[in-house]
Parts: sequence; structure tokens; C-alpha cells
Amino acid sequence: MEHKFTPRQYMVKNDFEFFHTKEELPPNIEYHNHDFYEIFFYISGKVTYVIEGKSYKLKPGDIILINNRELHRTIIESGEDYERIVIWIKPDYIINLNTDSTDLTMCFESSAKKKYNLLRPDTETLAYLKTIVQKLEKAYYNSGFGSEVLKYAYVNELVVYLNKAYLYTKDEEIEVDIEYNQKISNIIKYINANLDSQLSLENISAQFYISKYHLLREFKKYTGFTIHRFIQKKRLIMARMLLKENVKVSEVSLVCGFGDYSNFIRTFKREYGISPKVFAREIIQGRDI
Repeated sequence: MEHKFTPRQYMVKNDFEFFHTKEELPPNIEYHNHDFYEIFFYISGKVTYVIEGKSYKLKPGDIILINNRELHRTIIESGEDYERIVIWIKPDYIINLNTDSTDLTMCFESSAKKKYNLLRPDTETLAYLKTIVQKLEKAYYNSGFGSEVLKYAYVNELVVYLNKAYLYTKDEEIEVDIEYNQKISNIIKYINANLDSQLSLENISAQFYISKYHLLREFKKYTGFTIHRFIQKKRLIMARMLLKENVKVSEVSLVCGFGDYSNFIRTFKREYGISPKVFAREIIQGRDI
């Protein structure tokens, strides 16, 4: 049940969306992030998925999980049909499923803490996940009796079993298909954990005992960004999240490490085409932008 590729990178539904796409001429998608979680089921093609400094050489049946703060893109080689299933799901939808003993956001939120965003389930687990996805797809695009109830039942079941697969994925079985630089990965973790701090090139190179020239070259090689641009993007992502939580604009500027308030306003507007105050007002009025 294949559908036309959509270039939009935002959701129009309040819970989750399902896409099954296949192209001979793959789209060119630049680095981006979403305000939602993404579940990516790889079916066919020649695909490398790049997420914050790590490049994943995918095999059919691989699953990529991406949270709402990670910068990522796909690199697709021509010559084979590029087929995949992508599910976008709002974090709040999953949070509302949680219980005191079950955190279903774990497989998305813990990927950076663990090591990788890639799941490569064993044969039995993968077969079960495929069955759930097939049932979900049928219910999602069916208007028959009970389909609305079934699609939520299936997506809930899918999230549970993705977490189970996450818990039992063995890193050593997938490391051969992941390219990354350990020092750059450590620097990215440091940046993500210290966005409110002074993150100058000089400070980071001193912190990790690496020359500024080498840091600039290696960081761009593995992430696709200059280190300054990467830090700026991550701060802007954090700012959007805080504004959606109704944090005051002046406080967001400080918490996200911009320091200078006017610089924050200019940078935010240049990136998103809208000022932080207008963005916050739109969110309060219920417009998801």
C-alpha cells in the first residue's frame, strides 16, 4: 500500500501519521529535525541514515528511531527503488500511555545515552513487528467499522514492542555498519548536555585536547555542520521546545545559552521566519507550527 512522498516535515494530525513510500528517483532531504518522534522501517534501496555524527549503513529490516531533538538526514544512492515505512508520533501521545512501571519513550529518549539509533531485531522479533505494522497500515487507511479503534491499538502495541526490541538489541551486532568518530560523538554529547553554557570553539578544543583546526575539519566531516552552526541549531531546537511549554521568551534566551537577548530574537527569526513572541502566541492559540 504505497503512497506519494510528502516533502513536509511537520505533522497535521495530533497523534501519529503513517507513510509507506517507494520511489525510483529518491528525494534529496537536507539535515533537519522534527517536533515529534520518527520510526523509520527500512525496506529497500541503498541508504545511509546520518544522525548527529553517526552514519548508519542500513539493511532491509533495520529500524531507525529518532527523537524530537536529533538532527538527521538520509543519503540515498540511485540504482534501486527506495522503499520505507515512516511513522511520525507526538511525544505527548506516548507519554500519555506510560504507567508508573513502563516508560514507552525510553527507546527514543535513551538512544543518545545508549549509543545508537539503530535497531536490528532478531528474525522472530522482526517478523512480529512486521505483522503489527501491516495491521496498522491496513487500519490506518481503512474507514470500515472499528478501524479507528484498531489503529490506536496497533500503534500502541508497536511502541511497546519497539521498546522491547530496543532493550534486547546487541550493539556488537550492528557496530560494523556504523561509521563515526568517538571523540566527535563525545563532543556532541557534551554540547547537547551543556547548551546553556559557554560553548566556544576554544573551550571545546581545550576540553577535549584537540586542535581547533582538527576539530573544525572532523566535526564538519561527520555531522555536516560547522561546530558553530550545530550548536546554534541545537539551541534553537531547545528554544522551540521551551516556548511550546510556555516558558517566557527572555528566560528561553538565557536557558538556551544565547546570552544576548537581541541576538536570540534575530537568530530565531532568521531560522524560522517568525519571532519567538509570535511563535509562542501561535502555540497558545493552538496552531502547531
